[in-house]
Formats: sequence, structure tokens, C-alpha cells
Amino acid sequence: MGNKLKPVTTGARMDSRRQLLRFMLQSPLITSGASLASLWPAVGMARPELAVPDAVNRTLDVFQMKAAARKKLDMRAWHFIVNGADDGKTMTANRQVFDDWQIRVRRLIDISQVDQSVEVLGESLHSPIILAPIGSQQLIHETGEIGTARGAGRHLMICSTASSFSIEDIAAQATGPLWFQLYASKHRPFMKALLDNAEQAGCRTLVLTIDAPTIGNREAERWFRTAGNGKGPRLSMGNFDNYAGKKNIGDPSMTWEIVDWLRANTSMKIVLKGIVTREDARLCRRYGVDGIIVSNHGGRQEESNRATLDCLTEVIDGVDNEIEVLIDGGFRRGTDIFKALGLGARAVCIGRPQVWGLGAFGEKGVSRVLSLLRAELVRIMKFAGVTRVADIGGEYLQRGD
Repeated sequence: MGNKLKPVTTGARMDSRRQLLRFMLQSPLITSGASLASLWPAVGMARPELAVPDAVNRTLDVFQMKAAARKKLDMRAWHFIVNGADDGKTMTANRQVFDDWQIRVRRLIDISQVDQSVEVLGESLHSPIILAPIGSQQLIHETGEIGTARGAGRHLMICSTASSFSIEDIAAQATGPLWFQLYASKHRPFMKALLDNAEQAGCRTLVLTIDAPTIGNREAERWFRTAGNGKGPRLSMGNFDNYAGKKNIGDPSMTWEIVDWLRANTSMKIVLKGIVTREDARLCRRYGVDGIIVSNHGGRQEESNRATLDCLTEVIDGVDNEIEVLIDGGFRRGTDIFKALGLGARAVCIGRPQVWGLGAFGEKGVSRVLSLLRAELVRIMKFAGVTRVADIGGEYLQRGD
């Protein structure tokens, strides 16, 4: 008689099922699901954070990084990152607008080599992805901006006036270029000291934030900040701690005159962050501004309901090709970045994603976020049939119905 099939034993079936469950549970799409936690002991495995030492590289997109950060951060730190002004409509608009634009892809083009390099205000960058300024990063992770600078690698990082560490300390750890973001102060000697320190640290460009004549109504952030009745730990302010004179940030009397004052007090190039209209873009030309960042502070200031991507085209129209225009606000995918570049932005600044990475995995998380976005941008460039960032133009986009 021929060979007979041997019956599968119960033990063999169990081993096979366990192997299948292990394969499924190791998927990054599942490891973050709390409802599946009870299944891990059933297959003889520890929980994912113990079983997967390289969890950062199993994070497949910015949204998974956000979920990982949410698990690790306390409520105060979490709401410091995610809060928007009022009802969050402007913050939501920043994200929703990307769905209004479609990408027109081309075929049968040699895309074996893709160049992501770009020149911004005279600096040659290996990527059009820039780290936007975010202060108080030690609230997110003990390494703060130093961890972010290490994770940034060769990417340009814009350092905040309100950083936990001083610009000098950050520069000592950074391997990529740095710009300095400035909040205006009523005390001009303090501003002058900040400018001098930034120049000495090697910054060649100054980014003046102009969308903060007052503080946005971020209710949840305010609640968690005050819930401890002021007993929370004091946050370090590295750029303030070594200055003995009068110091504060915020100047509601600031006007366009500030550009002339900056020009007389620093050799750095001057970028205004917060321009969102054609009229103000034209004034930037009149006052000789070097660059613009189209920004609504990530929806954290005024509740305008206008997305920065919708503001981009009128700002570009207002500068009439005389000023370089960058943008931030809601960027989460390489396709988002592609659309902004196609509409005329020179580069894109990312805010919340960098601190989701920092909060989830420290400097490795920052590096992973940038790696993911860069890879996504390369992928959509290949699908579109464009091999250089400089060649991404409006012909690759169309507005949906």
C-alpha cells in the first residue's frame, strides 16, 4: 500500500496556531492595540515593548509614531503637543486641505535616481524637510532639543527662543545646519543678546515669529498646566538662564519697524514666520525680508479656519518670485510635502511629528520620523515621474471637485 498521511497531532496544531498568532501579533499594525494585550501570554510571548527592542523601526508612519508617543507621555506633555486654539477648526483645516488636491502621475520615466536636495536661502540641504521651532522640549523627553538635534542628522533644525537648552548647547550637539527662531521682546537689549548668541552658535538665518501678538486659547493645555496649582516642575529656559538683565517674550506693540531693527542688529538673514495673506507678502517685499514661512502656528493661535496650504498660493503671488516661501501646518505624509512643493513652497517645516518621535523614542524617534517622511516623498516622486525636488511643479497637481 502507498504511504499514508500521518494525522496531525493536537500538539502540532497548537504549535502551528501559535506561530501564526506570533506572526500576526508582531505586525506594527497590531502591536499598539491594547485590546489584544491578553493574547500575548497565550502564545508564550512577552508584551511588544519587551519583546521588540527595535520597536522604533517597526513604526511605519507618523500616525503610528503619534500613537506610540500618546502611550508614553503624561497628560500635560500630550496636550502641550496636540492642542489647537478654540475648537481646533484651524488645526483640522490644516489636515483636511490635503484631500482637496490630487496628484497627476506620469508613466514610463526613468526614476532610478531621485534627488531630494534643495537650496534654501543660500544653504544646500539634502532634503526639503525642515524641523520647525518647538520650545520646552524637555517637557516631552529628558534630552529635549539636544535629542532632537541628534535625531535630525543632516536636516535643518530651527531652534526656538523658548528651548529647554541654550542655542549654544544645541549647536554643540547638532550635525546639521541650525536657524534661530525669535519671539520679540519689549526689552531690546535682551533681543540683541539672543541674536548675538545665535550668530556665535553658527546660525545664518533668523526666523521671527509674528503670529503671536497674544496667546491663543488652548484650553486643554491651560487646564493641565494649571491643574497642579502651579506646583509642577519649573521648565528650563536655556536661552534665558544666562542673561542677567530684564527679559521676557511677547511684544503686542510690534510693527513692521521690527524688520529694520533686526537688519541693523544682526547679519543673519531674516525670515518672517506667520505670513498668510497676499497683502502681508507684499509688505515683506517692501521691507526687504529674505524669506517667509506660511504658518498659522499649527492652528494654535487664531481660529481662522484657513489652512496654510490654502494661504500658500496667494502668498507666493504676493512675493512675485522675489522672496523664498516655506510652509508648515499639518504635514504628516510625503504626499502632503509633494503637494506643497508643487504649489510653490521651497521647503516644508514639520512640527508635531518631530516631538511625537521625541516623546516616543527620543532621538531615534526623531530620526525615524524624518526617515519615514523622506522615504514617502521619494516614493510619490517616483510614481509621479519626477526625479528632482526642484522639478516638482503645479503640472503634477489638480484640485478635486
